[in-house]
Amino acid sequence: MQKIIRGFHNLPASPTGCVATIGNFDGVHLGHQAVLNQLALKGDLLGLPAVVITFEPQANEFFAPDKAPARLSRFREKVEALRSYTIQQLCVLRFNHKLAQMSAQDFITQLLVDGLKVRYLVIGDDFRFGKGREGDFALLQRAGKQYGFQVVNMHTFEIEEDRVSSTRIRDALDAGNMMLAQTLLGHPYKMSGRVAHGDKRGRTIGFPTANIHLHRCKVPLTGVYAVQLFGVDGEPYNGVANVGVRPTVGGTEKALLEVHLFDFNADIYGEYVQVHFLDKIRDERRFDNFDALQSQIQLDCESAKHFFARTM
Repeated sequence: MQKIIRGFHNLPASPTGCVATIGNFDGVHLGHQAVLNQLALKGDLLGLPAVVITFEPQANEFFAPDKAPARLSRFREKVEALRSYTIQQLCVLRFNHKLAQMSAQDFITQLLVDGLKVRYLVIGDDFRFGKGREGDFALLQRAGKQYGFQVVNMHTFEIEEDRVSSTRIRDALDAGNMMLAQTLLGHPYKMSGRVAHGDKRGRTIGFPTANIHLHRCKVPLTGVYAVQLFGVDGEPYNGVANVGVRPTVGGTEKALLEVHLFDFNADIYGEYVQVHFLDKIRDERRFDNFDALQSQIQLDCESAKHFFARTM
C-alpha cells in the first residue's frame, strides 16, 4: 500500500481515477480478501489504482459505543493486513457528527465523483450510507449511470454453507472455536502490540510474562490460550497466554495480554510483536491465592505443550 489518505480535506486535488470498495474490513477475513483480489484484478485491467475506503471510528462505535461489538483488529492491525494485497491507497474517513449528517448525494459527489473519480465500485448490496442511512445499493447504481462509474455487488463468500463475516468470527472466538476462526480468517486469529513492563509478579512464581497492552475498548476473546509469538529473533516461540483483567491480583480496568514463552529468557521489552491464538485452554477465573494460581498456570503450560506436541 503506497498511501493513506486521512479525511476529505486530503483527497487529491486532481484525481486521476481509481477502482474502489467501501467497508469496515474488520479482521480482513477470507470474504474481504476475495473482494480485495477482485478489486486488484479490475484495477490492473483498467490501469487504475485500487482504493479501500473505510471509517474511523466505525459507524456503530460512533452511534452506540457501549453496544458496538469488539473489533477483531484495531486500525494499525488492519493497515498491516491490507499491505499484503495490491491496494495502492487506503482512504480513512473520520466518522463524526459532520459525516453522520452528510446526505447520501453529497457523499457520492464529494467522495466518489469529485474526490476519487471512482470508475468501478465494489460494494455489499446491504451497504447503507448518508444521513439517516438514506443511501443504498440502488442509489449508487443510479449515480453510477449518471456519473460514469460501474457499481457491482460483492460476491457472498461462504464456508460450510454459511457466509464468512466478522460477526461469525467473533462468535467463533467467543465460543473458543479457534479452528473455525482460523478457517474463516485464512490464518490464526492474532493480536499485536508492544511489550511493556509489568509488575513482574509472574517471575516470582516461576512464570515470567511478556505484557502487551491491547489499546482496545473491548476484546473479542478472553481466557487462557496456547499461542505462538512472532516479531523477535528466532520466531516463532510457543507459549501460553492470558487475555483478561487479572482478577487474582486486583484486576485491571482494560484487558491485558500476558504471554509466558517456553524456554525463553531474552529481553524483548519495547518490541512490537504478534501473538497467534491457536487453542483455547480455559476461561479466565479468580484464584484464592498465588499458590493456587501457580498450580493452575503449571497445568495450563502442560496443556499448551500437549497441544503443540499433537499439532506441530
